[in-house]
Amino acid sequence: MVPTTRPIPQTMHGVLLTGHGGLDKLDYRTDLAVPKPGVGEVLIRVHAAGVNNTDINTRTGWYSKAVTGASGDEGGTGDAGDAAWSGVPLQLPRIQGADCCGTIVAVGEGVDEGRIGERVLVATMQASLGEGGVYDFGTFGSERDGAFAQYCVALATETHAVETELSDIELGAIPCAFSTAEGMLQRAGVTGADRIFVTGASGGVGMAAVQLARLRGAHIVAQASAGKAEAVRAAGADEVVDRDADLLTYPGARSMDVVVDVVAGPAFPTVIALLKRGGRYVTAGAIAGPIVELDVRDLYLKDLTLFGSTYQPASVFSAIVDHVNAGRLRPLVSKTYPLSEIRLAQDAFMAKTYPGKIVLIPPVDDA
Repeated sequence: MVPTTRPIPQTMHGVLLTGHGGLDKLDYRTDLAVPKPGVGEVLIRVHAAGVNNTDINTRTGWYSKAVTGASGDEGGTGDAGDAAWSGVPLQLPRIQGADCCGTIVAVGEGVDEGRIGERVLVATMQASLGEGGVYDFGTFGSERDGAFAQYCVALATETHAVETELSDIELGAIPCAFSTAEGMLQRAGVTGADRIFVTGASGGVGMAAVQLARLRGAHIVAQASAGKAEAVRAAGADEVVDRDADLLTYPGARSMDVVVDVVAGPAFPTVIALLKRGGRYVTAGAIAGPIVELDVRDLYLKDLTLFGSTYQPASVFSAIVDHVNAGRLRPLVSKTYPLSEIRLAQDAFMAKTYPGKIVLIPPVDDA
């Protein structure tokens, strides 16, 4: 390990996920060992780490097939054997945190020492963790420790330098939400010729999808509550329809080329009805519930294509980094919390009171 000129402490503050369940499974510690970068890895001093649905879903065990309710349901903890997104039991305890903005402070063997001092973002979905083919990959903060700590280790190839006027807090809101949104738009082949409908548009992924679709020149109809509509318009939506509106009245059946969905649940048949013949539906979440009703006649008689989107090719995160460095993205951060208040932050996140993102700030070490 090659350190910076600033000493690196032996211990750090961080949050351990000790099991699947409620907020009590988040254990804030001040005595965790600072990790050491191995071959091909870098050590990052974490400046900011966003809160995401995947953090809550993993903690509560929502990914388990035993759970059929909405995301964030504290009463819906599933079977620990399939409670991680991959279906493989999570190695516990685990430091979560899928979003990471920080500075490289040391490098492991095989990594250029010139990278020390880089301000970086870490890719959330890491294909290089897999050994069994293109879809065998891992998630930062799930299959390996993430950013809910003062320091974290990441693969150098998944750690990307950024040069931007965005603050650390803004950067800490980007990796998971924006790469998820970009992955969906790439998977569905969204272009400037498309008219797209975005559900959950006031959340982190939804607002990211609006910004990224705006960069493509698509016409965006976004769904959000009245109190969050202005924020969604500011992100780039052409139109905003209320969350409780009759969508079959407006925008209307067979009116959309693409549906970008993170909500699912009871509204699924309605958003499918919005699609034109030959339309595309893409999803990367199901915050209103994973069990939906599909009339297969809609699927084949309208020649629809349904996409699931989790795996991200390298083109996804490279696009996000390019947009950041070019000054084309600006996430909305509604509230920040000290890392020590992670339980309050996740409780606020699950309440869905705020548009955009909530970001955690680790304490500055004393070294």
